Amino acid sequence: MHSKMYQLFEERRSIHVLYPYVGLKNYINTVVDFVINGIMDEENVILIENERNYRMIHRELSSRLTAGQLKFIHRVNNFDFYFKNGSYQPPAILDYFNRMVQPYLDKNLSFRTWAHVEWPSVGDPLHLIEDIERTADEKVKSLSFPLICAYEAEQMPKQLQTILYETHPYILLEEGFITSEQYKPLVDVE
Repeated sequence: MHSKMYQLFEERRSIHVLYPYVGLKNYINTVVDFVINGIMDEENVILIENERNYRMIHRELSSRLTAGQLKFIHRVNNFDFYFKNGSYQPPAILDYFNRMVQPYLDKNLSFRTWAHVEWPSVGDPLHLIEDIERTADEKVKSLSFPLICAYEAEQMPKQLQTILYETHPYILLEEGFITSEQYKPLVDVE
């Protein structure tokens, strides 16, 4: 599974992947593989993650990477990233993201991003999720970087799953890596 994903990362830079994970152990292992692969490819890794998971990820990475390699990991608290202004607002998230990646762009440094998306309630307006995922898809294309968006599978109602499958061209499942047949890219209207 992972070798196919990394092969795709080597073939193309603009990769937007949905990872509907099942189980914390699988999740942590997949994040660790993603980070190590990025560092081995001499990329900076932006890890948008919660504190609890980050401690487990960092513990595993610290046992497998040197102190110098660990400096390529740049952690952002996912709650701060998604709810900086007290609620989920796509323009604020986009602004935060743009400021976060600008130093890499200014220095022409390669980077990859992992975003763990957590929702406090299923009652949040799903159109906001669609807006930000479509914007993320466009950013991945325009800035040419890989992005994995991780959502806990058990917390994804059917309507959210449909939105995510329509906004991500690739899906990483526990059984393997697939192309989303439901993906609907934005079409420019001129």
